[in-house]
Amino acid sequence: MFYQHTPKPVVSRSLKVNWAKKIKKKANMPEFYKVAKVSEVPPGTKQLVEVDFVPVLLFNVDGEFYAIEDVCTHDNGPLGEGWFNGEEIECPRHGARFCVKTGKPLCMPAVEAVDCYAVKIEDDDILVSID
Repeated sequence: MFYQHTPKPVVSRSLKVNWAKKIKKKANMPEFYKVAKVSEVPPGTKQLVEVDFVPVLLFNVDGEFYAIEDVCTHDNGPLGEGWFNGEEIECPRHGARFCVKTGKPLCMPAVEAVDCYAVKIEDDDILVSID
């Protein structure tokens, strides 16, 4: 009788990393990315950062940090080019305003909220998760 030898599959490092990420996501453990230093975003300012290829606006409102997606829900325009005052960001295209703390639209023409992301501070580092 002839038995064919089946080779053991070779698992690449990238497959192991992807598998580990899937386990982490299943365990509801958000992945945080370092995006800036606290000293780089003084109170009352905003900074455009990228988190895993997603454009994110980072805000410092009286020492508290908030992050939202850099996309106006009215026309997909960049909110980062708009005016930031207090707790509001205004879209430069049509004037829609959003609360940077909640992402909720504050006036027309926008009616949908902007995605908000978790922010945490570790030492002088600002970390954002888009999970």
